[in-house]
Amino acid sequence: MSSKHHILFDLDGTLTDSFKGIVHSVQYALSRYGIVENDLHKLTPFIGPPLTYSFREFYHFSDAQADEAVSYYREYFSNKGWLENTVYPGVPEMLQTLRGVGKHLYVATSKPTEFAVRILEHFGLSVFFDYIGGASFDRSRESKVEVMRYLCQLANITDMDSAIMVGDRKFDVSGAHAIGMECVGVLYGYGSEAELSSVHADRLVSSVTELTYELLAKV
Repeated sequence: MSSKHHILFDLDGTLTDSFKGIVHSVQYALSRYGIVENDLHKLTPFIGPPLTYSFREFYHFSDAQADEAVSYYREYFSNKGWLENTVYPGVPEMLQTLRGVGKHLYVATSKPTEFAVRILEHFGLSVFFDYIGGASFDRSRESKVEVMRYLCQLANITDMDSAIMVGDRKFDVSGAHAIGMECVGVLYGYGSEAELSSVHADRLVSSVTELTYELLAKV
């Protein structure tokens, strides 16, 4: 197996536990349409895919409503939601260890780049990454595969065998496979084993410790 010099990480559900901030932002957006959703766990599927997709898929919004709902979501998220977030235990140590052995690290998230940078800087994690790539506010770059392609261009990654994606949702796996990259699925995030297995994640790990060992083995 080829060495994995480049490691792309999803953000939500992989590096940080952002459940509260995301679902509270969705809850706020839905309230603007008179939709009261008190079961916050029902909103977990919003974590991972582009927001417009989720509003259309789960609440049958039109394209125009989904665009508007995202703007409402960002009203809450930009003020409060981004702070309703915690780093998974062991993540800073993992990133430091991987950098210490010469790995190049990146963030590939469906969250807008500006929000991702703000969160990573707040937690002191931005220093570990060569590039932080996310969606664009104008939706010209939105899906996970679009973000990953953008990052590969920024970092001049042309040999996909030298890179690997790490994420917790099927969108991470399918995005990686679409560009010829392997993907490790993490089970401590928001996607289930059934979800990650259904899209043929190359490996599954259940903890940050196990993920660290897995990535260190790719030398």
